[in-house]
Amino acid sequence: MNKLLLRYAASGAAIFSLLVFMSYATEDPLTDPNTSDNLPQIVRAPDINRQFDWAGEIMPFTADAKERLDRELMVNSYYHSSTLQVVKLSNRYFPEIEMILREYNIPDDFKYLAVAESGLRHVASHANAKGFWQFRKLAAKEYGLEVNDEVDERYHVERSTRAACKYLLWLKSKFGTWTNAAAAYNVGPTNYEKEREAQKETDFYDMNLNLETSRYIFRLIAIKEIMSNPEQYGFYLDQVEAYPPMDIYDEVLVDKSINNWGDFAHEHGITYRELKRYNPWLRDNHLTVIKNRYNIKIPRS
Repeated sequence: MNKLLLRYAASGAAIFSLLVFMSYATEDPLTDPNTSDNLPQIVRAPDINRQFDWAGEIMPFTADAKERLDRELMVNSYYHSSTLQVVKLSNRYFPEIEMILREYNIPDDFKYLAVAESGLRHVASHANAKGFWQFRKLAAKEYGLEVNDEVDERYHVERSTRAACKYLLWLKSKFGTWTNAAAAYNVGPTNYEKEREAQKETDFYDMNLNLETSRYIFRLIAIKEIMSNPEQYGFYLDQVEAYPPMDIYDEVLVDKSINNWGDFAHEHGITYRELKRYNPWLRDNHLTVIKNRYNIKIPRS
């Protein structure tokens, strides 16, 4: 009986080995998408053979414009971790930004400018531009933001967004289109005007600019396209995976100097980290109040 079982086992093993050998012999790693030798991904070029726009202004359907957009769509489609992160963050910050843009009658597309500028994070650039909208100190003060060692409202989402709206409205009035306004936002109005005069052109798409600005509008269109249709570009996110809004808080009016924000935080039942997370514009561990008053967010437990 045992010898018979051994014969069956040996025969079965031989047949199995033959089948495995045949499957490898017929598998072509260059054409078979199921082969284990391939990376588990499909890389495809985005569809650019259709109409795109920025802030309601149609992108020209020229070979040059299509290739420039193609580059930005590919870069941002396959920049996986960064793109997925801003999709998550948009759930937290876009509602407030959208509301302020509507208040100033600025196209909704400009929320993607904040994505391009900062990735919706409180960052500082090598040129010392800071916050969601990447204001430099002089421009920030010109548009009403307080900037010093203790308070930097470039990191205040609501107030910096309002300042950006005022600036964008001025750029639109100066350069005529929202596309030009966005390009001038990137390179600066003085440089943009200088290039327009030197090149005898009035439209961004007809100008030859530095590499960053030349890519800028196409990058904005690409970010808008991907974030508006994330699943079409391979980004799948359940609502529960998005970062929640930080909109459950009370406000405490501060009209006197604060010696230590840690003591203040503990007096209000929160940690120092929570205080700074909800009020990133507070840049030091204390506050000197001379004439201004400040609303401090205190998250509810």
